[in-house]
Amino acid sequence: MDTLTLRRWARDDLDLLRAANTPEMTTHLNGGEDEAQLEERNARYLRLWEAGEARMFVIEDEGERVGSIGFWHTEWRAEPALEAGWFVLPGSQGKGVASRALGLLVDDARAHRDGRRFLTAFPSVTNPGSNGVCRRRGFELVGTVTGVFRGADLTMNEWILDLTR
Repeated sequence: MDTLTLRRWARDDLDLLRAANTPEMTTHLNGGEDEAQLEERNARYLRLWEAGEARMFVIEDEGERVGSIGFWHTEWRAEPALEAGWFVLPGSQGKGVASRALGLLVDDARAHRDGRRFLTAFPSVTNPGSNGVCRRRGFELVGTVTGVFRGADLTMNEWILDLTR
């Protein structure tokens, strides 16, 4: 029996963002965030859920918080879409947590897609773990894109999953 669950992000989960804001965890994201940015991101997760524009979750394994995953409204190639993002804390990496959580998130995205066809993900080309998660969960690699993220260029793989299939 899988003990992995997703629970709605709560105001008290700011410390989870802090725990993930280390050089090891942000190496594929052009570095970390300062305290004000972390507090704003925490508030944004709550605000966007209430507005129906995002669904951010805490990943729990046997009741222990081990990461975060969610999706938000975006536009992909001029079409309304959803974009997914996640992190798993170092002590839980390499155990299939991200892949299992993404499976749960895909189910939630299908139920809350509001007519959007695609779930997208944009891990850095230098992040083999997250790219492997996309591959294992049936996403299709359709290209790469470079954009500014946290003040510097970041080249990302462009993964999509058709939520209507």
